[in-house]
Amino acid sequence: MALSKTKSSFYRRLYVAHLVSLGIASVPAVTTATGMPRRTAQDTLAALSELDIVCEFENSKGARHNIGAYVIRDWGPFDPDWIAAHAERLRQTLDYPPLT
Repeated sequence: MALSKTKSSFYRRLYVAHLVSLGIASVPAVTTATGMPRRTAQDTLAALSELDIVCEFENSKGARHNIGAYVIRDWGPFDPDWIAAHAERLRQTLDYPPLT
């Protein structure tokens, strides 16, 4: 059965939030971990707020030119432990490569 656009978008957002919580927290790191295009990674990170997940970009101390990483400040209605426990199923459903 094919994954609907709604479900794949939802799973992608949860999985990307999980990656950020693991420290895979920049657009290049997310694209490497998932194989998704850069623009999709950027859009997914920006869309976390639509799920009430507060994800903010934090510049590295002393760095210029937007060098830093994303940080989850608030998981909103989601349980990060549940997402972590189901991350492998999300990854497989989305057909992303295993984390190395």
